[in-house]
Amino acid sequence: MNQGAMVFDRDSVARHRHRAVPLLARHDFLFREVAERLVDRLHDINRRFPLALDLGCHSGQLAAALRGRDKVDRLVQSDLAEAMVAGTSGLRVVADEERLPFAEGRFDLVASGLSLHWVNDLPGALVQVRRSLRPDGLFLAALLGGDSLWELRDALLSAELELSGGASPRVAPMAGLQDAAGLLQRAGFALPVADSDRLLFRFATPFALMRELRGLGETNALIARPKRFSGRRLFETAAHLYYQRHADADGRIPATFEVLFLTGWGPHASQQQPLRPDSATTRLADVLGTTETSAGEKAGPG
Repeated sequence: MNQGAMVFDRDSVARHRHRAVPLLARHDFLFREVAERLVDRLHDINRRFPLALDLGCHSGQLAAALRGRDKVDRLVQSDLAEAMVAGTSGLRVVADEERLPFAEGRFDLVASGLSLHWVNDLPGALVQVRRSLRPDGLFLAALLGGDSLWELRDALLSAELELSGGASPRVAPMAGLQDAAGLLQRAGFALPVADSDRLLFRFATPFALMRELRGLGETNALIARPKRFSGRRLFETAAHLYYQRHADADGRIPATFEVLFLTGWGPHASQQQPLRPDSATTRLADVLGTTETSAGEKAGPG
C-alpha cells in the first residue's frame, strides 16, 4: 500500500483498543447493539455455518449475541489488539484486517462488527475477506458510515474556526452507503447488498459522549490528527456550540451513528445469475399494456 493511501495510524487504532479493554464492559453499548442487529440479519438466512470468523471481535460482543441462536458451529474470534483477543474464549487469533493470515476458502461465514471503518485499504481488505470465504460463503459486516457523529464534527469544526481561523482533522472520514455498495461489487462478491440504520443516543454532556468514545477505543487515529495537546478552551467552546445547536428540550445532547450493513456472497455456480442481454421472452410493452415505439419516434399524448 502506498503512503498516499494511508489515512489511519493502525498502531494508534491498536493502542486505543488496548487502552479500552479494562473498562470496555461499561462502554460497549454501541458494539452490543450492532452485534444484535448483525445476528438478527443472520437469523433471517436459512442456513447453518460450520466455521465462522468474527473479524474485529473487540471483547466478544458478537459471540455473546450468537449464543443460543444455533447458527454457527465453530467461531474464530480475531482482533488487531492482542488485549482484546486475550479477553475472549474459544478459537482466537490476533489478526490485522489489512493483512489476513487465513487460507483461501477457509470460512463459511465472515462477520465483522464496527471494525472495518478503521482500515486504510478497504477495497483490498474486502478482496481478502472474499478470498477467505468458501464458494457460496457469506460476508456480513457493519461499519460506521459518513453521517456518524455529524453533530460532534459540526461543533468541533466551528469551535476551531472561531478560535484559530482553521480546522484540524478530528473525526475520521467514513464511507457513504453508495460507496460501500460499489466496494462489495468491486471486491468480487456475488449478490452484494448495502443498507444502513441510524442509531441515535443521548448523553448528559458532550464531554460524556467523548468519554464514551474513548471507552469504546474509537477516538481519533488519523495520521494527520493534531499532534499537540488541544487546549481546554477548544473543547469548552465546542461543548457550548453542541448545546446551542443540537441539545434536546431536556438539555441532553444527541449523537448520531450511521451504521452501514454490507452483505455479499462468495461466488458459486448455484447462485442466481443476471440474465444475458436480449434474453427476455416477454415484451415489457405487453406486460404494461402499452404500445411499443422505436427509439426514433416521439410518443404521442396518452
